[in-house]
Amino acid sequence: MIEHKDHFHGSDLEKIEEIYGIRKEDITSFSANVNPLGISPMLRTALSDRIDAITSYPDREYTALRKSIAAYAKTDYNNIIVGNGSTELISLFVQIEHPKKAMILGPSYSEYEREVALGGGTALYYPLKEKDDFALNLPHFLGKLNESIDLLIICNPNNPTSTAISRDDMRMILDECKSYGIYVMIDETYVEFAPDTDALTAIPLSHIYNNVIILRGISKFFAAPGLRLGYAVTGNQDLIKEINTRKNPWTINSLAEIAGELMFGDDAYIRRTKELISRERSRIYRMLSEMDTVKVYQPMANFILVRILKPGVTASDLFDHAIRRGLMIRDCSTFPFLDERFFRFCFMSPEKNDELISCLKELL
Repeated sequence: MIEHKDHFHGSDLEKIEEIYGIRKEDITSFSANVNPLGISPMLRTALSDRIDAITSYPDREYTALRKSIAAYAKTDYNNIIVGNGSTELISLFVQIEHPKKAMILGPSYSEYEREVALGGGTALYYPLKEKDDFALNLPHFLGKLNESIDLLIICNPNNPTSTAISRDDMRMILDECKSYGIYVMIDETYVEFAPDTDALTAIPLSHIYNNVIILRGISKFFAAPGLRLGYAVTGNQDLIKEINTRKNPWTINSLAEIAGELMFGDDAYIRRTKELISRERSRIYRMLSEMDTVKVYQPMANFILVRILKPGVTASDLFDHAIRRGLMIRDCSTFPFLDERFFRFCFMSPEKNDELISCLKELL
């Protein structure tokens, strides 16, 4: 297992407050990758009006919620499993599959490796190469799959590289995995931010392949990490039955259930989010590309990975410089295969993005 160093996560605002003496309310987190619009006004009003829902148990089957998700994700509601955030579903799936050996496309989210290890398995990484701008070398990768691997884990678009695998390439991966009996878990936490979600999402493939499960949540795109609502899509009904058998009842509270039934149909909010991220992604990528002290990688999600080229400046230096201005970026030296030259930040409002870029340029 790769050793991970301590780091500040996007949710560690209390820790930042304690160490730097900055009130968490005064910190703009470019590290958490959450939609800068916040929750939609429609959802804010609806939750306030329906606060009495907490006096009743939610529907044990969450039928209305699953139907709302299915309409949004363009799938059958019988293929939907809901959970207390995608982390619960990752844990349940890994417990059920109980892989002895899992392969993870890395660098990526450390929770995957942790869950495999908790189940007694081992995880190996297939490294995305900086010389390829962290794009997957598909022929080389397919040649590394074999019958010793039980589970393949892919974050798409990937965190922290912001690179993505097309659905056509994903289908080739699923074909190869099928021949070796490998189950594939695809985390699509950031897919809704992509320029063309329909070209990336593997959800249509769940109707064809029974060796794939796709995970999503509402924490990032819908700016609601505190509601703890995640969902998974799979066409494998045996797997759905086993997960539902193991899952505790009512892990999603009544307000999260109501929110889920509403937010997936909030077309105006969804459109505004996509327009803002698309505009800022292009603008920030262009600005950074013009600098000779950094290298940037074409982003597909709502965040961008940057490599420092200026000698004597590290991601830790930039983090410290920015946080003293109330701006929190992500030092990526804690990710496998990355070092102290890499940092990541998400796209916020144009004004805040300009403030961060100006701050970073003071050292770069």
